[in-house]
Amino acid sequence: MARAGSTYSQDEQAERSLRHSIRDGVWFSAMTGGAESYFSAYAIHLHASTTIIGLLASLPPLLASFMQMLSAWLGRKLGRRKAIIVFGALLQAFCLLPLAFVPLVAPEYATYALIPIVFVYLCGPNLGSPQWNSLIGDLVPERVRGRFFAQRTRLSSIASVTALIVAGLVLDGMDQLQLAYWGFVIVFLFAMVARFISAWHLQAMHEPVARAAALEIPADLSLYRRFRHSRLLRFSLFYAAMQFAVAISGPYFTLYLLRDLALSYFEFMTITVASVLVQFLTLNRWGRLADLFGNRLLLITTGSIITFIPSLWLVSTHYAWLLTVQALSGLAWSGFTLSATAFVFDLTPPEQRATLFAVHNIFAALGVFLGASLGAFLALFVPAEIHLAGLSITVLTPLYGLFLASCLTRLGVALLFLPLLREVRRVRPMSPSGLIFRVTRMHPVSGLIYELVGRKRRRTSETDEPLEG
Repeated sequence: MARAGSTYSQDEQAERSLRHSIRDGVWFSAMTGGAESYFSAYAIHLHASTTIIGLLASLPPLLASFMQMLSAWLGRKLGRRKAIIVFGALLQAFCLLPLAFVPLVAPEYATYALIPIVFVYLCGPNLGSPQWNSLIGDLVPERVRGRFFAQRTRLSSIASVTALIVAGLVLDGMDQLQLAYWGFVIVFLFAMVARFISAWHLQAMHEPVARAAALEIPADLSLYRRFRHSRLLRFSLFYAAMQFAVAISGPYFTLYLLRDLALSYFEFMTITVASVLVQFLTLNRWGRLADLFGNRLLLITTGSIITFIPSLWLVSTHYAWLLTVQALSGLAWSGFTLSATAFVFDLTPPEQRATLFAVHNIFAALGVFLGASLGAFLALFVPAEIHLAGLSITVLTPLYGLFLASCLTRLGVALLFLPLLREVRRVRPMSPSGLIFRVTRMHPVSGLIYELVGRKRRRTSETDEPLEG
């Protein structure tokens, strides 16, 4: 799956393993694109309440994140990484069966049963995550880390967007036949097969001897004191706080599109694809720019864009506008996620990477849970009408209040944490606007996005550029 002639390591076993890792990422993304992207849509189809939607998006990830600590402990006990990774992948694949058929077995409890099923489903990748991070950290040379992750994520995005489209077409077609539930069954069974193939590629990877990710538990508090003042802890707090701010509205976006705007599955699919497509167009370039100019600059640039995205959902419900905002969101989140992951690698020594990644991810999951819970609570108090200066404004949905709250919270997090970030590596200097121009100048649709977030160059000559391309 890697590009012809592309070499990441001079070691033959490591190079072969990295190519298997890329293929694993492709099939794993096919599963997530075809299944996870429609979990909330599935719950809405089963008539889940707003509270259930919020809990489904936040509680299972929080509880499952503690499996990472168990994974690190198992790594120390067993001295092996690959066995834990593969077991987690298989566990996740098998969970798609009860997820698909629970409405037939217990229809009156189906929406509630989704939460424990998704919890076990997420236990799989959380068990494998610390070991995978440790393993891949040993296999990928530091000098090509950004390029490898960008290429892996770029190809995974192709698989994800393809699965998204196919699943959306299946659901839309089955919905028109009044068989929407069986459309979800088809999608989930395909995702299960994709995860089995992913597990096979994980099993084919080479594992360096005696380097299993282990949970470090020092006999004194010296390590914890160092953590408290470390850049990793500050970054983990920033990332968790941003996840908290995002989760105030994020889990309810699908509810907004399918329930409040009454979009079809096809329209929902295309709006979701818009974000993934832009990630595909920009991820490889984000990775190269991270190698050149550092992850701190990417985090500041993309983190600043992320802050105001929720407010754009308040502007219009027009389908073309929704597509445009999702494209901008994909541009920002592709760079943010890539640089955040690479930044943790830069801040963690290999011997402590499993423990630190586990703690980092638990912080993030806790932020998502608290943010989603706050969002569900705030949704109860957003009025149906707002009276201001003698005017009465009807609110389309209480979710608008969540979008605004998320925007303001993201802004506060960005202002508080972004100035504190410090680059770890020696990199070239570059301005945020210059970075945006470099990542967008290769693609017509990204050029249009740059008009929205950059210096608005060449306004006259670009008025005829298409929104999609």
